[in-house]
Amino acid sequence: MQIAVTTPTGNVGHHVVATLIRAGIRPRVLLRHPDRLAPEVRHHVDAVRADQYDAESVVAATDGIDALYWVNPTSDSEDPLADCARATGSVVRAVTENRIGRVVFQSSIGAEKRHGAGEIDGLAHTETALDDLDIDVTHLRCGYFFTNLEPQLPALRAGVVQVILPLDQPMAWVAPRDIAEVAATRLLSPAWSGRCVQAVHGPADLTWHQVADILTAATGRKIGAEQITDDAMRARLHRAGMSDATVEAMLGMSTGLRENFTPEQSRTIRTTTPTTLAAWAYDHLRPQLVDAP
Repeated sequence: MQIAVTTPTGNVGHHVVATLIRAGIRPRVLLRHPDRLAPEVRHHVDAVRADQYDAESVVAATDGIDALYWVNPTSDSEDPLADCARATGSVVRAVTENRIGRVVFQSSIGAEKRHGAGEIDGLAHTETALDDLDIDVTHLRCGYFFTNLEPQLPALRAGVVQVILPLDQPMAWVAPRDIAEVAATRLLSPAWSGRCVQAVHGPADLTWHQVADILTAATGRKIGAEQITDDAMRARLHRAGMSDATVEAMLGMSTGLRENFTPEQSRTIRTTTPTTLAAWAYDHLRPQLVDAP
């Protein structure tokens, strides 16, 4: 089986690649800058230069592929939803022209809403586009990534994380490595077909109060959570240099799931993964915070 992996240096992608290598697969990896691959990985993959926003290069890079792990890349323009549409066009053309029969797509909790969830709406568009192709496709509806805390290191050092969600609203939190394990298992398994939705919920639904307590215990630094207004968050993102479209797309991922939203798939043994936020924070955040002033 020839498997292609997009975003192979990303938070999830690099774990997918490593898992496939351990399974005896030599994956084809698509990326704009092959030199960014870890040296220990390069001899175990076939690296192909490709821009996921350029349909021609994606079609060429996936010729002869049996199964594809597709992740819409991080937006590189002022309109992330337009970028999602461009990436969707690339994967649709590649699957169609190369007759790729099996796709695992990294989506998100909230995509089932289809509209009204900011940047997640772009993932919903990709889901529906893949559904229309009459292929075997699994949509991974992932929870909130632990790694989303890493850009907030300055705030964590200051002892507070500001969010626009209610502090007592639970949501699924998940380790990227666990998502990769589910993705690789799906890519390798012959036991499924048709259209599938596979939620990846992590080990527990957590409120922001609970997250703050977990981070405090794991890092040894007192960390609290504070709810701020949408306008305050909007102003902060604008000060960081984000465009209006990017700001609204980011806010929408929270505001769109803030009220009267329940994930399509409930928490079961099938959707629950093992890595805890406490263990991840101890390994990944504590070293960056323990000696901070």
